[in-house]
Amino acid sequence: MTVIVLIAAPEGLRGHLTRWMVEVNAGVFVGNPSRRVRDRLWELLASRIGEGQAVLVEPATNEQGWAIRTAGRDRWRPMDFDGLILSARNRR
Repeated sequence: MTVIVLIAAPEGLRGHLTRWMVEVNAGVFVGNPSRRVRDRLWELLASRIGEGQAVLVEPATNEQGWAIRTAGRDRWRPMDFDGLILSARNRR
């Protein structure tokens, strides 16, 4: 399963994602696209997110069973600590 969360996304991105995934709440998309489709969707989101934020959670072969990608103005960054993915916030 793949989950994508969009925050303050430009118009049109949410509509494009609904072609491949189900919007279960405002800006939260869930689906099971193939790896090829998921990678192409991410390329599109990362290039068009602008001042917004995009987060993608996808299946992975690690201890947690998932990996995360982020794009845009990140408030939190995924960090790998000995195979465990945690979120870190930039210091101000």
